[in-house]
Amino acid sequence: MTEEDLSPPGNQTGDAGAGLREHEVRTALLDLLAEVGTVTATEAATRLGYSSGLCSFHLRQLARHGHIEEAPHSGGRARPWRLRQHVPDADAFAEDGFGGLARGLEDESWQRWLAQRGQAPAEWRHDEAFSAVAYLTPDEMSRVASAIRRTLAPYQDREHRPLARPDGARPVALITRLFPLLPHGADETDQG
Repeated sequence: MTEEDLSPPGNQTGDAGAGLREHEVRTALLDLLAEVGTVTATEAATRLGYSSGLCSFHLRQLARHGHIEEAPHSGGRARPWRLRQHVPDADAFAEDGFGGLARGLEDESWQRWLAQRGQAPAEWRHDEAFSAVAYLTPDEMSRVASAIRRTLAPYQDREHRPLARPDGARPVALITRLFPLLPHGADETDQG
């Protein structure tokens, strides 16, 4: 068995957009499992519009990382999956939902991008990553988040409407995290 045999279908060429697709497929699978309870790769492929091989690969990867598990079944070739019934830190998971998993997948996709962006077509070898610190009230922080959502809204339907995508459009990760910066130690005081 070669390394290509272990790669997800359609990723044998080192496609730089693969990390984004992996995040998209895994997130869609987790959302589907949360909605229907159990699903096989074939059922997921039918519901999500991906190939059963791609769904099977990503279901196994999610299981490998402890996010899902095989559901009880009566044998045969069908292999149903479900969200893990026991999560080691159940309180944190319940409080954060899929947020922690999503951030982990985002981070994984970002690291893959950094490692493989030299393989992307020349016009796609840059990114628009930036960060900033701004002093905001909770209300202002919510307004900034709302403004970002409004800015992105015209592009959101393109995922489900391929004909709405302009020529040359590719999936792009859009990640925004707005959170208050907390002091490093208990002896630090608020300087706001």
